[in-house]
Amino acid sequence: MSQNNMLAMILAGGRGSRLKDLTKKIAKPAVSFGGKYRIIDFPLSNCANSGIDVVGILTQYESVFLNSYVAVARRWGLDMKDSGVFVLPPREKADEGFNIYRGTADAISQNIDFIDNYNPEYLLILSGDHIYKMDYDEMLNYHKENKAELTVAVRPVPMKEASRFGLMVTDETGRITEFQEKPKEPKSNLASMGIYIFTWKTLRKVLMADMKNPDSSHDFGNDVIPEFLAAGKKMVAYNFEGYWKDVGTIDSLWESNMDLLGKNSELNMNDPHWKIYTEDASMLPAHFGPEASVDRAYITQGCVVDGEVKGSVLFTGAKVKAGAKVIDTVLMPGAVVEEGAVVTRALVADGVTIGKGAVVGSADSENIELVAKRVKGVE
Repeated sequence: MSQNNMLAMILAGGRGSRLKDLTKKIAKPAVSFGGKYRIIDFPLSNCANSGIDVVGILTQYESVFLNSYVAVARRWGLDMKDSGVFVLPPREKADEGFNIYRGTADAISQNIDFIDNYNPEYLLILSGDHIYKMDYDEMLNYHKENKAELTVAVRPVPMKEASRFGLMVTDETGRITEFQEKPKEPKSNLASMGIYIFTWKTLRKVLMADMKNPDSSHDFGNDVIPEFLAAGKKMVAYNFEGYWKDVGTIDSLWESNMDLLGKNSELNMNDPHWKIYTEDASMLPAHFGPEASVDRAYITQGCVVDGEVKGSVLFTGAKVKAGAKVIDTVLMPGAVVEEGAVVTRALVADGVTIGKGAVVGSADSENIELVAKRVKGVE
């Protein structure tokens, strides 16, 4: 165990259905992001940078690729002695006959023996599908200073959007007095980030009781946090001020990628003091042809640009052919825009080809267009 005596568990088993075809064959945390990364790289890198060296990854839906990806722990420097990344699929069968986690809390309950093996004083629970950089050790110090049994990371959100989130209502000292799950009439604008630090002995007792409760949905938001409140256990809110985005929809995934283009972006992927580690792709540098035109773009290795790219993010190996225009668009790994095609305000999935002369998306569209299948060109 690390010096901070904290073990991390990353909840990475959700379907990610709002990402549509992007999660048809892979788990949401394995979706590509920011040119050469995957979403799961962020919580894993945060753990490594925070000095947490034992991490459990709780997988479930379409997890084959994710399992093999996180098993290479050396990507995040978590392959040393007494450290590691451990894949933890569900072990209990549902009525349908296959293994599932029945809820977020059940995912932890099914792995109590794994956690007990390390005997941590504190347990960090994370969502595996958010984009952010965060020092969990600072959050742990806050937990200790407040003598809390649960610390919840929160971010203020505009009051008009508050009903979309789980909200923490606090008193003047920061102690949580009430929890509201996506309320119609919000009493707070402090949105839970899905990042929790529990004192493990306390949580373990609550989980053991929750497992035996037939009326429980075995969920942190619906069951465990209300139980902590009802029992008068000390819960505090930890205000996080850095960049954070839940990339649960096509629009939010596109927006987070676009955030990389800002001159003073909070999401600095080149920060030497807080690196985001990922798979090392062996590819040639990006190539720009003599007629290429590039304005405000984030372009990764292996890309070939012979056309026009403006306000866009190109992932590893993407290609923009001569006469093609890519505007306010995300091209995921291996995406190809053929000669003369125009792509605007779109997210083009891995390996998808936009045919010659095709027109995809619109500058006036309210939502981002997901292109997950080949688009035929002009004959």
